[in-house]
Amino acid sequence: MKTKLLVRQTGSVIGQTEHQRKVIKGLGLRGPGSHVIVANTPSFRGMVKKVLHLVAVEETDGAAPKA
Repeated sequence: MKTKLLVRQTGSVIGQTEHQRKVIKGLGLRGPGSHVIVANTPSFRGMVKKVLHLVAVEETDGAAPKA
């Protein structure tokens, strides 16, 4: 089982609700094109689910993402 999630922001938070902006910030994303590796836990999966229309997600083993 993959233990990490690679989350890449694909959309802007402009025009989104304040809650969605806080979730993006809480994930550690800084703008479209930025990415972060987070643990594959229910709390992070719930955060990703709230902003699924703004991010792309793939499972990884924790290695650095391919540019």
